[in-house]
Amino acid sequence: MSGTAEKTYPVAEAELNGFAQTGREVSTLTVLRHARIAEQMGLSPTDHKALDLVAQAGEPLTAGRIAELTGLSTGAVTGVIDRLEKAALVRRVRDGEDRRKVLVEVVPGAVARFAPLFQSMFDDLRDLLTRFSPAERKVIERYQNAILEQLRAEIHG
Repeated sequence: MSGTAEKTYPVAEAELNGFAQTGREVSTLTVLRHARIAEQMGLSPTDHKALDLVAQAGEPLTAGRIAELTGLSTGAVTGVIDRLEKAALVRRVRDGEDRRKVLVEVVPGAVARFAPLFQSMFDDLRDLLTRFSPAERKVIERYQNAILEQLRAEIHG
């Protein structure tokens, strides 16, 4: 953000409560949807989201970095990696620059195996977005990014 202050507007208590309730319901249903997807993948929800974080990184990660991203202990992350490796979704590889360092990378094609589980979500999202103008979508995107920024700050301190 530039050095200028962002304009703020008052929020009525009822409006705040409405947004909080909607956010809570969205959060709950999102967790339940991903738990169902994880089950279809043969994973726990934590393992599923850890795999997603490694895949989103676009590069191999250390167990320590996975612990930072997930908020899990390094011991718990070791168990997650073991289970993902057993499921042939990730593999441990040596760092090319520091052979003592072990990295975790997604096995090529592993994420694509489960793409059909997410297709309906993308189709529904596309259909939903058609109900909003490009200007409205920019506001929604700004709101979502602000929420993400707050969540990252809370999780990563």
